[in-house]
Amino acid sequence: MRTLTLTLSAAALALGGASIAAAHNHGGERGFASADTDGDGAISLAEMQAKANQRFDRMDANGDGQLSAEDREARRAERFARADADGDGEITQAEWSAAREARRAARAERREDRQARMFARLDTDGSGGISAEEMAAAREARRAARGDRRADRGEMRRGRRDGAQRAMHMLRRADTNQDKVVTRAEHDAAVAARFARLDTDGSGTITAEEQEAAREARRAQREERRGQRRERRRAQ
Repeated sequence: MRTLTLTLSAAALALGGASIAAAHNHGGERGFASADTDGDGAISLAEMQAKANQRFDRMDANGDGQLSAEDREARRAERFARADADGDGEITQAEWSAAREARRAARAERREDRQARMFARLDTDGSGGISAEEMAAAREARRAARGDRRADRGEMRRGRRDGAQRAMHMLRRADTNQDKVVTRAEHDAAVAARFARLDTDGSGTITAEEQEAAREARRAQREERRGQRRERRRAQ
């Protein structure tokens, strides 16, 4: 039952997470930009559906056109097959070690890429080296951003908790026949319904302002729920 619940939570995130307005973390602007494929500053239903369909296709691991517990099993089988290099149905110690080394190499590559990007940001004059002045400026920028990051992390943790609850709520909405499976048709209908809720002025597009308003509304709801929980605890 827990496996099924986790799978369906992921399915719900495929519905809500793919929506630009479901970006409850601080990647909202990037999510909006990635969905706004024509760069006109607004998200059409077609753009929102295209973004959501990309997420659906990634989640539909077995390619059967629906999101269910079988997709979780398919992803697990894919991971096993990647480690079972000779395809004999067993993972030897050598294959296990090779898979672990491959993961380490991938992490090292990502780390080198991050370091290269960081160096490029520090080298503000593009000279190929970092001066003492550039290093001092970077330290000041980090110091100024430190408090903001702490606040952001708190907001992101709260957003993740609320996001899990919202994911299951969206799943229940999408799974209209309550069979614990989200079909493509149910997915498309849920995306269209969510678009209609976010398009508050009925213009046929979702603007950045409407996205921000939705985010602020969710934040206000979280604050209200926290206040209610505090009141209940005091009353006990």
